[in-house]
Amino acid sequence: MISTYLAPLDQVDKAREGHLAFVDDLERAGVLVSAGRQDPPVGGVIILDAETEAEARELMAPDPYLLQGLAEYAATNWKPTRGALADWKR
Repeated sequence: MISTYLAPLDQVDKAREGHLAFVDDLERAGVLVSAGRQDPPVGGVIILDAETEAEARELMAPDPYLLQGLAEYAATNWKPTRGALADWKR
């Protein structure tokens, strides 16, 4: 999931603590592969272990950034075949 911020960064940052807690929940659930903010900070990337776009969107639905209208997510299906994540398994 690739996010784009829809609000100024200072507004996004006010919700960042809740967003990071949400990302922690994804990690505890075993569905988070990796996540981080883009540089420059215009959005972020969250790599999920999800079978379908619908599942990924369901997982992302409770994100405070979405709930507060601060960001939108574009889903990109990706299957790593090379590099550090090529053999990653849930």
